[in-house]
Amino acid sequence: MMAIYGPLRLILDVAFFIMLAHIIMSWLISFQVLNLGQPLVAQIWQGLNRLLEPIYTPIRRILPDTRPLDLAPLVAFIIIISLRDYILPAILF
Repeated sequence: MMAIYGPLRLILDVAFFIMLAHIIMSWLISFQVLNLGQPLVAQIWQGLNRLLEPIYTPIRRILPDTRPLDLAPLVAFIIIISLRDYILPAILF
């Protein structure tokens, strides 16, 4: 079972940190600490959005429309944490 648990845990850990970076970066952009006019910042932001949009889109279809506040990253973050810390260990051990 460790042969399955290890890679799945690694994938969920990487997804966790990528989502954490995306959430923190969105806050920094909202509070104008980071400027999307900077080429490096814009490239990182576009890359993170392209990477995470396939995860957020199905969640956005299910959630009600809360236009100024996007809850999809929060829901995806909670799902990743639940899978990584509670569901995966319960299934495999």
